[in-house]
Amino acid sequence: MHPINLPTYSDVIAASERIADHAHRTPVLTSRTADNHLGCELFFKAENFQRMGAFKFRGAFNALSRFDAAQRRQGVVAFSSGNHAQAIALSAKLLGIPATIVMPRDAPVMKVEATKSYGAQVVTYNRYEEDREQISRTLAEQQGMTLIPPYDHADVIAGQGTVVKELIEEVGPLDALFVPLGGGGLLSGSALSARALSPLCQIYGVEPEAGNDGQQSFQTGSIVHIDTPNSIADGAQTQHLGQLTFAIIRERVADILTVSDDDLVHEMRFFATRMKILVEPTGCLGFAGARVSSEGLRGKRVGVVISGGNVDLSRFCALTSKGGRSPTDPI
Repeated sequence: MHPINLPTYSDVIAASERIADHAHRTPVLTSRTADNHLGCELFFKAENFQRMGAFKFRGAFNALSRFDAAQRRQGVVAFSSGNHAQAIALSAKLLGIPATIVMPRDAPVMKVEATKSYGAQVVTYNRYEEDREQISRTLAEQQGMTLIPPYDHADVIAGQGTVVKELIEEVGPLDALFVPLGGGGLLSGSALSARALSPLCQIYGVEPEAGNDGQQSFQTGSIVHIDTPNSIADGAQTQHLGQLTFAIIRERVADILTVSDDDLVHEMRFFATRMKILVEPTGCLGFAGARVSSEGLRGKRVGVVISGGNVDLSRFCALTSKGGRSPTDPI
């Protein structure tokens, strides 16, 4: 097996400079109510305020900005349930690159429409019966396009690492950091930055219970493949971690946690009612993970990445109007 070249924190720094004039430096939010509930000091990095509504813009723009002239002419192809799709589409529009996006037929309407509005061509598939990666590889080969996967790509990982780079630069060292986990691009990039800027920080990935391939992989020491999970966290309905992302995660992350869909709905309500922000289910994974770990966080400084806010309003209302815990219920 040939050794793989992993991105480093130096690549994150380069990505930060590359995207500086294009990506938003998103706010870090706090909540006294959340601090009181968990008994710690929480810092929320709000990537729901990023361009196209999620952190994915960072990695997508960083990757596409490195295309040579031939790649720019031929175009880019990507596969995504929504946020990477929008990120590639917007980045391609800004850079004048043709884009084709492979998206599941049941992707949130808001995400599909936004992707198309940026000028990308959308190709749909059945996420439970067809292989999106093979579809994308075939398109790339047939049309000479460059495939940019949603997470297992060094430039994508480096771009995502700028999220936590900004967080720690703003608030200082952290004792713990909770990051949503799908394919691992955000978590692995975050780990590069956290290890460099806050070496004692304990880093946790958080994924839905129904899709705990990352947890299984972390525990067994090798990448575990699962069927497409059934979870409201559509951005984390991945079947496996990437070769690059797993290599970084297994070395730098303390643990992988799981939370239920009910936990995610609870956090959606909390963010909306107490912090007045709209967060998609996947974006709530980090805070849900912090809640289930609250006993070990008392008195500590804790970072939480809110990965995005792209959720159909009808879907948001349907989920948050169901019965369940109040956002002010004790843990």
